[in-house]
Amino acid sequence: MNTTATLKELQELKLSGMAKHYEGVLSLAAHNQPDSHTLLAQLTQAELQLKSHQKTTMLLKLSKIRFNSTLEDIRCSTSRNLYPEQIQTLSDCTFLQRTENILITGPTGSGKSFLACALGNQACMMGHKVYYANMNRLSEKNHAGKNGWKLCKTPEPVRKSSPSDPG
Repeated sequence: MNTTATLKELQELKLSGMAKHYEGVLSLAAHNQPDSHTLLAQLTQAELQLKSHQKTTMLLKLSKIRFNSTLEDIRCSTSRNLYPEQIQTLSDCTFLQRTENILITGPTGSGKSFLACALGNQACMMGHKVYYANMNRLSEKNHAGKNGWKLCKTPEPVRKSSPSDPG
């Protein structure tokens, strides 16, 4: 099988990470190309990295996170009652596996949304699904149940309606 056919088949199989890396290897001189075992390991690693990057990108897009903040951007201080130890504890996102909630309170402009976005970004980077909503958007997504208010598990998709279809 020639290299052009191999590249085409990798693209058809949607293994674009492997295809891109294989093209790079083919551009090397023959004496600089890796042996078959090393090449297979490199191709597999390239594909895994691409898939991981694509998943993270999708999770970040779907999360609707307002700020592109990271945990490193958070300024801890005693006046904000926010300490580095708290951020370190939350940084591994194990609170998600334990199904624990985080309630962030504070006065206007104190950085509540910024902190929430930083935690959401961290969770997305670790492969968790996130949905960012401020209190207004969250209350719109709630619906009344028989025993009071229940929180929707996931946001309902927006239904497109035509002018002839009122609802």
